[in-house]
Amino acid sequence: MSHVTGIVFDRTRRFALGLGCERGAPEDEVIELVTSALAAAAIGWDELVAVASIDSRSSEPAILAVARQFGVVPEFFSAVHLEEETPRLKNPSAIVFARVGCHGVAESAALAAIGSHAELVVPKIKSRHATAAIACALLQKD
Repeated sequence: MSHVTGIVFDRTRRFALGLGCERGAPEDEVIELVTSALAAAAIGWDELVAVASIDSRSSEPAILAVARQFGVVPEFFSAVHLEEETPRLKNPSAIVFARVGCHGVAESAALAAIGSHAELVVPKIKSRHATAAIACALLQKD
């Protein structure tokens, strides 16, 4: 078991990476951002079972490159589905809502990929052209 921000999670549980990005975001920038998110929670590349984003980014090369690197099929959710996650977000954004129809992409997608029993272990972090967040199924809280 590991501890991150007061959350206890079991390494046999699922970790999901949520990504948001501008169109044409550089692949190397997004991979570097993901590496930072994983390092923040001491999660190995091989521990991620999902890479998720909003459906309007389903053909975005940077997101597809990250999913390939993990060897997982990327998951994409509608803005309506992602908006359902708003009460659980650490960083909801009215600006993001105005642009895409949900209050967050990275955090919402990570939570949606795990389900209702998940919590963010890495809230949204940003690079110039992308955002990333990681969610995990909870074992217990301190």
